[in-house]
Amino acid sequence: MQLDRADLDYDIDGVVYKVDDLVLQERLGFVGRAPRWAIANKFAAERAVTTLNDIMISVGRTGVLTPIAMLEPVNVGGVMVSRASLHNEDELARKDIRVGDKVVVQRAGDVIPQVVEVVDPDRKGRAKPFKMPDRCPVCGSHAVREEGEVARRCVGGLICPNQATERLRHFVARGAFDIDGFGDKTIKEFFDLGWLKSPADVFKLEKHRDALLEREGWGEASVQKLLDAIEARRTIALDRFIYSLGIPQVGEVTARLLAKHYLSFKAFRRAMVEAGTVGSEARQDLGEIDGVGPSVIDDLTAFFAEKHNTKVIDELEDELKEIEDFVPIAASESAIAGKTVVFTGTLEKMTRNEAKARAESLGAKVGGSVSSKTDFLIVGADAGSKAKKAAELGVKTLTEDEWLEMIGQ
Repeated sequence: MQLDRADLDYDIDGVVYKVDDLVLQERLGFVGRAPRWAIANKFAAERAVTTLNDIMISVGRTGVLTPIAMLEPVNVGGVMVSRASLHNEDELARKDIRVGDKVVVQRAGDVIPQVVEVVDPDRKGRAKPFKMPDRCPVCGSHAVREEGEVARRCVGGLICPNQATERLRHFVARGAFDIDGFGDKTIKEFFDLGWLKSPADVFKLEKHRDALLEREGWGEASVQKLLDAIEARRTIALDRFIYSLGIPQVGEVTARLLAKHYLSFKAFRRAMVEAGTVGSEARQDLGEIDGVGPSVIDDLTAFFAEKHNTKVIDELEDELKEIEDFVPIAASESAIAGKTVVFTGTLEKMTRNEAKARAESLGAKVGGSVSSKTDFLIVGADAGSKAKKAAELGVKTLTEDEWLEMIGQ
């Protein structure tokens, strides 16, 4: 197929292979949005050589400083590329990329511009290695790199304009509040005017209606459309709300795991505060969610320990009509909806991932370890310490066949 690519009447960047049995597809399920029953084979990316004119620093919503290659514009696979992320200072040093170098550029996945390597790293007369700044180029706050972390971060928080606007972009993005009409330009415009400093200000834009109508590019219809879109989002699903907060490491998949586990925002918020105490039952319970590791727990508890963040949440709750409770799928039909199940040992009739996907599709919470809150432990061959702990706690154990019978499979 790659050999025939140039002769096709349309652009392709690879081939997708799928399991064509619908029953097997249902068994395999999904990981987030990605199906386990399909895999993409991407073609090798097209490359070009150009000059790196400069290295600029971008500051993201979590304060991470990212070096950006400013390139002499070059055509790569039909697209003019003039800039590319250099990721972090370790990657910059590993590739030894310097201003003035001739570099190889490709579009990863035929989409994202990427500097692959320097053409002649041994030539004389090269510029000095680039040094990451110790101050934020936007707000002047210290930029520090914590021990064990790859990222250097601005400590300015929301006093840093870039962090503030990036967080606002995240808040209104598709996976969060999904408010139409809030492009990057609009957010920057409203931020500079002082109308939009925190997420709750989104729902207070009505008071700036007259002033907005006087601005270039805004008419009665466009203003009303934006305000209507905002009003329609005063009710939001729990997982979307958790994702909208912009907690480090909490993407859409993790937000949904948390929503499924705690079911309501009141319960979630209370648990995150209590989980801030090391050794607490709430922290142990959080760690038992399959897919939530120690570093995610640290980020969650740190977020809710920050007074500024809790103030933002309080202001948001005042503006919203409802944060909808999470309703498990098939709750009225499934025997395991709302139950916490844990798997141990080797299953014979399906893989562990298949079993987890099936349990989640029926509204169950899948835990990673056994606790007093576990409802069922499904025991496969060569079960280990989980079975022993379940016996000590009086948790009901099921064989694989008993499990399959319970879920009607």
